[in-house]
Amino acid sequence: MSLRCIIVDDEPNAVNLLELHIQQATDWTLLAKCYNALEALAVLKEHQADIIFLDINMPRLDGMELAGLLPTGLKIIFTTAYTEYAAVSYNYETLDYLLKPITLKRFLQAKQKIEDSFGKSAAQTSVRNDSQDYFFVKSGKTIQQIRLSELCYFEGTREYVKIVTVKGEILVYKRLKDIAEQLKAPFIRIHNSYIVNTGFIEKIQDNQVFIHGKVFPLSEKFRPAFMELIQQRFL
Repeated sequence: MSLRCIIVDDEPNAVNLLELHIQQATDWTLLAKCYNALEALAVLKEHQADIIFLDINMPRLDGMELAGLLPTGLKIIFTTAYTEYAAVSYNYETLDYLLKPITLKRFLQAKQKIEDSFGKSAAQTSVRNDSQDYFFVKSGKTIQQIRLSELCYFEGTREYVKIVTVKGEILVYKRLKDIAEQLKAPFIRIHNSYIVNTGFIEKIQDNQVFIHGKVFPLSEKFRPAFMELIQQRFL
């Protein structure tokens, strides 16, 4: 399974060992090796990762503080030399907790857990999209059917998501992250606030996407996956 990961650890030896495990035992892409939290935040502004191996005990901004700043959907694997952090780490959306030095055997166990997690999400998404061309949403006291072929885009705010179709708009009290996990192509996230149906895109210019005369921002974080999907439709 091809996944994108980053390592965040202020200990070069720990970084090198984890990098070796990734190279030898996976087909994952290592996007970056970061030696402090600020480097990691800078990388995540430019790239969309699937997994972060995150050391807990780091200077200035520690791993748990950084975990609270990470984008939703990013799977966290905490790494540390201290067992006392284990209980606290599970207050976060953590897939696993690795004690350093990380053995290959223990890394492989974490790898299986990671890939099982992504495989389960993919299977649920496939069933959702392949078995039907519509879904129902609850807006207020109304349950309404929405056909995927008529759905133009989703716009998320802190409290709700606006679903825009060719027929109008519907407000639902859900998180955009949860909706994104249930959809696949031609739907794709292009910004923290937007998921679009690529079938309705009129043009793409620089970091802007045009749909029905409306201009949407294309963020650097989501641009690689978006352009990969678009290129599948090139003549």
